[in-house]
Amino acid sequence: MIFFSKHKESDELLYSKLFDETNFYKRFLKDLKNAKNEVIIESPYITSTRMEVLTPVFQRLLHKKVKIHLFTRDPAEHEGDFIHQATNEILICSDMGINVVLQNGLHHRKIAIIDRQILWEGRLNILSHTRSKEIMRRIEGKQPAREMFGFLKLHTVI
Repeated sequence: MIFFSKHKESDELLYSKLFDETNFYKRFLKDLKNAKNEVIIESPYITSTRMEVLTPVFQRLLHKKVKIHLFTRDPAEHEGDFIHQATNEILICSDMGINVVLQNGLHHRKIAIIDRQILWEGRLNILSHTRSKEIMRRIEGKQPAREMFGFLKLHTVI
């Protein structure tokens, strides 16, 4: 479903659409490729399989001088193979020049903010998803993206 509405505080026209695991990445990758200034992703898990797809996109963004901020769980909060995968991928991202912020306390949010104009939120682990059925909502509008940025107090870490 797609809906349009005017935001009460800003009189901004908002555009929203739901995605699932079958069509999320196609649209998300398009948003990433169109990023001009900043990409913020919060995803509790980060795996080698998913990062094989995302790393080349991140490299192109960094080459265009787009700032990338990844918020993910501290690998110490994972178990088994996830510890090693997360650690390895975090080191690769850091070496590329991505700002990786490790979170403690079992964070489980799945969010992306692109150029503070597009907000993705839902249940899909952006940096690790492989098989599960999930849902994500894409909201196009400066006000919702900035609201999430403020709600998460990202100004204190970015």
